[in-house]
Amino acid sequence: MPSAPDPAIKEALAARLRFYRDLGMVELYRRPVDPELLARLDDFTQVSEARPGAPTSTNPNPPETEAIPPRTPFPTPPAVSAATKPADKAAALRMIREDIGDCTRCALHKGRNRLVFADGSPTGRLMFVGEGPGADEDAQGLPFVGRAGQLLNNMITAMGLTREEVYIANVVKCRPPGNRTPEPEEANTCSPFLFRQIDVVRPEVIVALGATAATYLLGQRQPLAGLRGRVHSFRGTKLIVTYHPAFLLRDPRQKKEAWADLQIAMRELGLKAPGRG
Repeated sequence: MPSAPDPAIKEALAARLRFYRDLGMVELYRRPVDPELLARLDDFTQVSEARPGAPTSTNPNPPETEAIPPRTPFPTPPAVSAATKPADKAAALRMIREDIGDCTRCALHKGRNRLVFADGSPTGRLMFVGEGPGADEDAQGLPFVGRAGQLLNNMITAMGLTREEVYIANVVKCRPPGNRTPEPEEANTCSPFLFRQIDVVRPEVIVALGATAATYLLGQRQPLAGLRGRVHSFRGTKLIVTYHPAFLLRDPRQKKEAWADLQIAMRELGLKAPGRG
């Protein structure tokens, strides 16, 4: 008689399937995934992902939109309003960082070493938004400095820019344990600070790196495949969705698709790749 599956293995498989589902991928190893399994995945993981001490929802079947921030603009204080002059933007961003302080607003602060605010130019025309810090970022206090950060740097260079010319931030500013996806409560608590950063920098184009960033920026949960390839409107700027560099490291075959997304951003910015007329 076969033994019961290891709960840890079930949880790992569920997390992997949910990851592919959120990317809009419906085939694994050239075999289609059962749509009914994908539809029931959240019900399964609601049990398998429960952790001691973690808050439980009072609604056993919450709607997908329940965890998503409202689409209405998050208000910013007059001192860091969208009309911030270029010369004052660095100071305005420092005010936001000071407002965050030694943050204990959600549970993520318990495991962090350093809070990761942002990096790059306060007047950058292009802004990248990722999911959250990883181990390297948590150690250095800067976003995208690990292997995924090196790939992002290469992507920026291919666009004809330098890292110093763009602005980089994340949905959450503390590393989730084990690099897991931020939970809705964590992302909804932290993302208003990201919105304030966007209002100060006022980039011409934002590139959302991965499904989590796209979800909390656009205020809707949708497979990545349905969000890529077009220009969205967000807080008075243009937003483009592409794959997270960490995903591209796991599946380099998608780099061509990511480059196509970046070319949309380049077109909106009037940029040409280095060496091309």
